[in-house]
Amino acid sequence: MIGFEITGSGRYLPGRPYTNDDLARVMETSDDWIRQRTGISQRHYCPEGVGVSELALPAAQRALEMAGRAPEELDYILFNTMTPDHVFPGSGPLLGAALGCPGVPALDIRTQCAAMIYSFQLASSLMSSGAAKRILIVGAEAHAGFMPWRDWDILDGADRRPSEADWERATRHRGLAILFGDGAGALVLEAKEGGGAGLLSLDVHSDGRHAHKLYIPAGFRSRPFVSQRTVDEDLMIPAMVGRDVFRTAVSRLPDSVRRACSQAQVKLENVDWFIAHQANQRINDAVRERLGVAAEKVPSNIARYGNTSAATIPILMDEMRRDGRLKAGQTVCMLALGAGLHWGAAVLRL
Repeated sequence: MIGFEITGSGRYLPGRPYTNDDLARVMETSDDWIRQRTGISQRHYCPEGVGVSELALPAAQRALEMAGRAPEELDYILFNTMTPDHVFPGSGPLLGAALGCPGVPALDIRTQCAAMIYSFQLASSLMSSGAAKRILIVGAEAHAGFMPWRDWDILDGADRRPSEADWERATRHRGLAILFGDGAGALVLEAKEGGGAGLLSLDVHSDGRHAHKLYIPAGFRSRPFVSQRTVDEDLMIPAMVGRDVFRTAVSRLPDSVRRACSQAQVKLENVDWFIAHQANQRINDAVRERLGVAAEKVPSNIARYGNTSAATIPILMDEMRRDGRLKAGQTVCMLALGAGLHWGAAVLRL
């Protein structure tokens, strides 16, 4: 049986962290208000003119360095993002060119916050089929582009207030704006025969009936796809029915975890780590309580980074590998829900 091991990991967070107090300079909010609802205290933002392929580059380089591999040794790149550099082409080939491995196939995956679950399924299938032996999985996001304020200099300390209209606009979208941060995480997976390491089971789902609970209204339904109406009506800012997304995550993720563990013939109490997408601390706490697992088995870094969407799981895994928590031989369950809606769980043996 062809399995795989994770031989390298890396992460990159751009610039300085922006605190909740920084956000309170451009909209009606506070540190207490944000912490109570999300568990977030700070996040990073991608600088103007920088895209996700550039965020992914140092994360990928660090992962390759840990793995002891050169970029040209890669057989495949799986690039996960919902905030690509361009409408097209995808960001995967841009990263490949920047890494110095042009010609290596690069696939962009659009399953948003659930992307890592799908990427591990694809990576395992590519290896099992013999199509690839060494795969780079990347998650990278630049959410700063849809933040609802215009006065970035005020966040950076400029001694003035936004206009009344800009303050109202940002406040109107604050429920979404407080959640997201930017960054990139990368993992190097290498095929391994025998030994039991690799993907033990997977449970993935998609349901477009709930797409409008979390989506960006702008798109190619309009002619042209960007117009003054797009700007005036904020159609490029995500629309979210937060309570419905919360309820869906809390009801579906525990069931998905149980199915994945059952398929892998692994008891919940024998899972070393439950690595959850870092969307909202309240969601992860509620999922953990429904599963009845110990808090110390569900690591969290959302307080420092916010929701970096496709990047949350590889960023967290890199932190855990580098501080010694994540070790060979452990059993890990990854779980995530994202726009689409897409959700699922995967059980891995490291």
